[in-house]
Amino acid sequence: MPLLVDGHNLIGQMPQISLADPNDEERLVLLLRRYATARRGRQVVVVFDHGVYGHRADLNGYGVTCVFARSPRDADAELVRRIRSLPRPREWTLVTSDRAVAQAARERGVRVVPSHVFAARLLDGAAPNRPPAAPADERRDAPLSDAELRDWLRAFGEEE
Repeated sequence: MPLLVDGHNLIGQMPQISLADPNDEERLVLLLRRYATARRGRQVVVVFDHGVYGHRADLNGYGVTCVFARSPRDADAELVRRIRSLPRPREWTLVTSDRAVAQAARERGVRVVPSHVFAARLLDGAAPNRPPAAPADERRDAPLSDAELRDWLRAFGEEE
């Protein structure tokens, strides 16, 4: 099931990402990429309020498509426009806690997951129908691919 994500709304629910961070979008996208690839190519479209001057404009890849609205007020309008243009809305899930956007989605039959619920799922790494992950001391992280390592290094401003 593809996801449509209200990007800054979701960031606001994630304790380790700050909306004040100029790289907040990139940090969220890295988490969404991991989510998409772990679910065998799940499609994720994330809409952000607006880009920051000098910010990487192209964050697309690994199953994630990023859209930057022209102004802060345009993001909700962009989400609603996309919801209304979905050819098969019942196949989609929207991640937002914005009431107006959620209402527009429900009217079209799009499933809505509140941002705080999805944030917990994203941080935990749990799939919707899978039991919660083991405690941190029992987990074994899979090694990062070269592409993932480069993305993380770039996100944190480190050179390879």
